[in-house]
This record gives sequence, C-alpha cells and structure tokens, in this order.
Amino acid sequence: MARGRHQPREKVKIDNPWPTIKRIWHYLGDRKFKLILVLVLVTMSSLLSLAGPYLLGTIIDELIDITQSTRLTQSLLLLGTVYLISIVTGYVQQFMMIRISQETVFSMREQLFQHLHTLPLKYFDEHQDGDIMSRLTNDIENVSQTLNTSVIQVFSSILTLTGTLVVMVTLSIPLTLVTLLIVPALYFGMKWITKRTRVYFKHQAKDLGDLFGFIEESISGIAVIKHFSQETNFKQQFTDKNARLRESGYRAQVYSGFIPKYMNMLNNMSFAVLTFVGALLAITQAISVGMIITFTQYARQFTRPLNELANQFNGLLSAVAGAERVFEVLDEEQDYTSVAHPYVKELLGHVAFHDVSFRYQDELILDRVSLVAKPGEMIALVGPTGAGKTTVLNLLMRFYLPENGQIDIDGYDTRTLSKHQLREPLGFVLQDPYLFEASIMANIRFGNKIATDEDVIKAAQKANADSFIQKLPQGYQTILKEDGKGISQGERQLLSIARALLRDPQILILDEATSSIDTVTEVKIQTALKRLMHGRTSIVIAHRLNTVERADTIYVLDAGKVIESGNHKTLMQKKGFYYNLYKRGFEETGS
Repeated sequence: MARGRHQPREKVKIDNPWPTIKRIWHYLGDRKFKLILVLVLVTMSSLLSLAGPYLLGTIIDELIDITQSTRLTQSLLLLGTVYLISIVTGYVQQFMMIRISQETVFSMREQLFQHLHTLPLKYFDEHQDGDIMSRLTNDIENVSQTLNTSVIQVFSSILTLTGTLVVMVTLSIPLTLVTLLIVPALYFGMKWITKRTRVYFKHQAKDLGDLFGFIEESISGIAVIKHFSQETNFKQQFTDKNARLRESGYRAQVYSGFIPKYMNMLNNMSFAVLTFVGALLAITQAISVGMIITFTQYARQFTRPLNELANQFNGLLSAVAGAERVFEVLDEEQDYTSVAHPYVKELLGHVAFHDVSFRYQDELILDRVSLVAKPGEMIALVGPTGAGKTTVLNLLMRFYLPENGQIDIDGYDTRTLSKHQLREPLGFVLQDPYLFEASIMANIRFGNKIATDEDVIKAAQKANADSFIQKLPQGYQTILKEDGKGISQGERQLLSIARALLRDPQILILDEATSSIDTVTEVKIQTALKRLMHGRTSIVIAHRLNTVERADTIYVLDAGKVIESGNHKTLMQKKGFYYNLYKRGFEETGS
C-alpha cells in the first residue's frame, strides 16, 4: 500500500459535460445577487450594441441627404453616448465577474482541500501526490480562467444573437435569410471539432496530473535515485510522460485552433454573399445604402457572438475537464466516521483485536488476527516484511476498516467512537517521522495545540532533544525545511518522541527505527522511548532485539496470521519461528 505508485494509463471516458456545468453554475448561484447585477449590466451593454449599427446607418443616410444636417448632429451625439455607456458597462461587468469567479474558485478550492482531509488513507494510497496537487492547482485554475470571461461572453453572445436576429428580420427578410446560411455549416463544423477537442482536453488534464505526480516523486526520492544510479532511467520515464503530455496537448490545441479559422472563413463567405445580394437590392432601390451598411453591421454582429461562443467553447471544455477531475475527488466517499459515543469519557488503553481480517485490493493482508494489550503493557509485533504488522496499526487507528472481526478499546468497538474519541488518546512515533516547514516549537506543539512554550521545552528535555535544539541558530524558533531536511534522522526521531510526550497519550503506537543512526543518538532515543512508554499501553513494531526482550507479550506474524505469541523467554523455549528470527537478527528479516 505504498503511496505515489505508478498507475497504468486508463482510457479517458468521454463524459456528458452538462452535469459538470450545472455543478459549476451551482457554485456561481451562491453569489446570485452579484451575478444578477452583472447580467443586468450585460443586458444593457448588449442592447446598446444593437442600437449602434442602426444609428450608424441613419447617419450615413443623413449624410447623403444634406437637408438632414440638424438631425445629423443629434444622431452623432446620440451614437457617441451609446458607445460611451456601452464601454463603461463593459468595464464594470468585467471587474464584477472577476470578483465573482475568484470567490467561486476560492470556495471550490477550500471545499476540495477540506474534503481531501476527510478521505480514507486508501484514496491517497491509490493516487499520486502530484496528481492530487494538480487537481488543487492546475484544474482549479482552468475553472477560474474560464469563469473570468466565459459567463459574461456566453450570456452576452446569446442576448446579442437573439436581439440581432429580431432586428435583422424587421429590417430585411431576404438579407436575414442570406445571413442565416452560415448557421448549418457552423453547427456541423463545430460538432465535428468539439467532439474531438473534448477528448484531448481531458487527456491533457490527466497527463498533466501524471507528470506532476512523477516530478513530485522524483524530487522526494532524489537521494535514492542517485544512490542506485537510476538517473538515466528516471530521465527516460520523464521524457515518456512529457511526450505523452506534449501529444495530448498538441492535439487539443490543434483541434481547438480550427475553431477561429473555421469561423473566419464562414464570416468572410457570409459577408461577401451579403454584400453582393445587398448591392442587387440597392440597384433596384429596394433598400437604401445606409440600410446596407446597417445590415452588414448587424450581420457582423450576428456572426461575432457565434464566433465568441465557438471560441469560448474551447475554454469551457478545458474548464469542464478540470472541474470533472475536481468533482471526482469531491464525490469520493469520506472516511468512516461516527458520532461521539455517549458513555465514553476517558479511554484507559485496553486494546483487543478479535478475529480481525482485512483485505486490500482482493489480497488477504490479515487473517483472523487476535491480540490483547492491557493498560500499561507493552506488546511487540514481529515478523518478516509483508507479514501485516503495519496493517495492524493502521486498523487500530481506523485508517482502514476490517473486513471481519472487531477491534476494541476498553471494550468499545472502535467503529462506535468518533474520530476525536479514538485518536485523541493515541500517540505516534513512526519509522519515518514527518516534520513540517515550521519552527521546531511549532513542530513539537503539533502533538498538543494548547501546550505552552514551557510544556514544549519540558517535553523536548524528556525526549533528550533539548541539547541539540539549543545548539541551533534560533533554538526552538529555528525554521525546519520541508520534512525536516537540514537535521539528522536521529534528531528528527527525537522531535517525534517529544511531540508524542507532549500529547501525553494513553496508547502509544511505535514503529521503532534506529537504523542508520549513530550510537550516541541511538542511546538518547532508547532512553527517551523508555520514558515515553512508562505507564502507557504500547504497541510496537520491533526492529531491535533489546526492545523485543522488554515486551510483556510478543505476537509473531507471518503471511497475515499470528503464528506464535508469548514473552521472549517462552517463545525462545519453543524454538519455533520466533526463535529462528531472533537468532538471525530482526534487522535481517526486515521486521
């Protein structure tokens, strides 16, 4: 169940975009008053744009007829006023829509981040970190950029299209029919293009997520890559993934690039035919020259929103592809949770597994495991790699739910406890402790947010961490790099122990790891662990012989089953599986 594993490329399903668009619209609806004001401004701007060509045609006819000079001045002033108001409303609606879109995307991003923290560990096991990051950043940004412009453009284009059509029919039915010849060609052409564009935009979003995941994994594991001289292999993998993104991005952009070119071709053809037919009508004096100018302006105004709708469709497809990936996460089932158990006040730390079985992706990991840890006792889990030791701890913390059996703390089924009730009494010292990019004080306080500075320092002193902290440039205020880079593995482990001591838990979960640590630091860690474990229920994945020898009960796991149990002396006398493990040394077996 390793995180960030490479997943085979799945065939991208072409989903119906309308449910996704409706969900985006639902987010916009939360700001309906601002949105209504924007739509009112868009309506005003569209109506004013319809008045412009009519006034322009009137002015041309008045120029031809010299007797209309007084009305000409009035028409010019009116035309200037119309264009000025149209410009002002255009700017205001744009600024307001940017505000609405940013607030909408803020809500989506916040909801996505919060939902990620409610998902079970299984989800993160099955998805690369970089892919998840891509959904939080790149896919959300695609939605943001589209909302900034598309909502206004689409609404404005529909209004302009409808209004222009009504005016054109009023002015000249023959010229309107000529203008409408563009619609069938536009419809079938756009249908052919967008059918392909949607697929490639979705491929592009997925390939970008895969590439982000690979980059994140490569940077995190750079030391291992260099140690095993795998630079060439990883460069080739990056090239392959980058080429895949290049190909899907190229195809998406090529097909989407057809749209403006196709529209320009149709516009030019329509304008040429319209001018020719208008000239014939003018010769027969069926319409005036000013009317021809007015109509060509309306014809341009009719095709312009069609062109804008076509162009916006590209951005809309990209946004839908990104939004679909965001909604996929939001639709993931949340981690199992329960309301607070009404009778649980404080857990003392009696842990029991009753015939617990667990299956992961059709593979049986644990098979009818039973074990008991009484308050204040220490139990050790030993066995070869893949025996199921870490899974026992994950099930206790309810990162996963057992397939069969029951896990109790103080007689309460862990599934009946709230997350707070279950995890508040638990403390962790893991094999590879994670430290945040924050001060040492903040990293230790992560175990208990209400602890004072004095409490943090006392915990660090008990963990034997105070001496090395005091030697740092800013002491407890020293800012650690991401994941504790800049301090040694042993020092990271001491901070992790201090964090657990500050939490003062009833139950300790320890994945003890002191390998690759110098002797002096190892002694400090062992001393700190003894202080931490004193008087507490401790469940330990043991790596060192001296740890196992101190355990009250040792559970020996192999292939997901408890095959032996007892204290060190009893198990050694049996001369069974544990005896052989002990003689070979636990480190060699990967226990």
